[in-house]
Amino acid sequence: MNKLISIIIPHLIGFKILDACLTSIIQNTKNIEYEIIIVDNHSSDNSIKKIKNKFPNAQIIYSKTNRGYAGGCNLGAKHANGNYLFFLNNDTIITENSIELLLNEIHNNANISSVQPKIKSYHNKELFDYAGACGGYIDYLVYPFSRGRIFNTIEKDMGQYEKKKKIFWASGTAFLTRQEIFKSIGGFDESLFAHMEEIDYHWKCLLYKYDIYIIPKSIIYHKGGETLSYGSHKKIYLNHRNSIILFLTNHNYLSLSMILKRLLLEKVAALYYLFTGQFKGFFAVCRANIWILLKLSYIRKRRIKIQKIIKKDYVIPKELMAPYSIVLQYFKNNKKTYKELN
Repeated sequence: MNKLISIIIPHLIGFKILDACLTSIIQNTKNIEYEIIIVDNHSSDNSIKKIKNKFPNAQIIYSKTNRGYAGGCNLGAKHANGNYLFFLNNDTIITENSIELLLNEIHNNANISSVQPKIKSYHNKELFDYAGACGGYIDYLVYPFSRGRIFNTIEKDMGQYEKKKKIFWASGTAFLTRQEIFKSIGGFDESLFAHMEEIDYHWKCLLYKYDIYIIPKSIIYHKGGETLSYGSHKKIYLNHRNSIILFLTNHNYLSLSMILKRLLLEKVAALYYLFTGQFKGFFAVCRANIWILLKLSYIRKRRIKIQKIIKKDYVIPKELMAPYSIVLQYFKNNKKTYKELN
């Protein structure tokens, strides 16, 4: 099988972050064949012009609009020649052999759809990164968490999660997947725009009975919040909206009790933002819930489409989808780390 990797990087703004990312790829990826595809998501500065001059071998794909992470990656994948697609944020730094380690793992196991490296903070290299850390999971109410990061608690990397392990989702910050699987599933759902589209994709991979793995020996660093800052109205809105979409459409079984619990937690989140003076968060949660109510026909159609691929006897293992509420475990039972949960 062709082992060519297509490295796909959606880009919106910032020459310096993309320059550092591309330089790290070239310096630390020497033993495999790869191509670099940069998707210009209708950038508002001259960063792409500078990148084109400095990295003439990189392929630039131009979009007339900002298609978000989902649409940008899909557009890049359409121009990819590799059997493997490596989706990468533009504010990441690749370390030596990190991509090679991922390729070796996925190439030697046909049932693996995707692999993720350990993602650490660029600004404090002792810590895991907020976006993905050391492999992603969700609870049954579709609140995501990671080995190394639960809500705002980010752990110090002390080697506690060095074991290669099956995970529910690989972070969109950086993960390697098979092009044939990505295309057969239909890529990322562009209606999600950004945030949780990788969880949706990997949920579908699981429904097709593929495995997703974290490979901790492979390490990258992530700056984070360079395109859309943490705590911004848009980020909170997209995270809540997309989480509810996945909750309502991807579950093979959805009870009234589950729906009521999720609605209650949405109200709690809105009130938390309100009473702590974080008004943009309050309005973001309200906006997300109003969007869902106005788009019930979209929810219905999406659920019907996804339910067609679910086998009647298929149940996602509880070690991948927690049968408890991560919100209650974190805030009520004071379990702040992945190890405490297990």
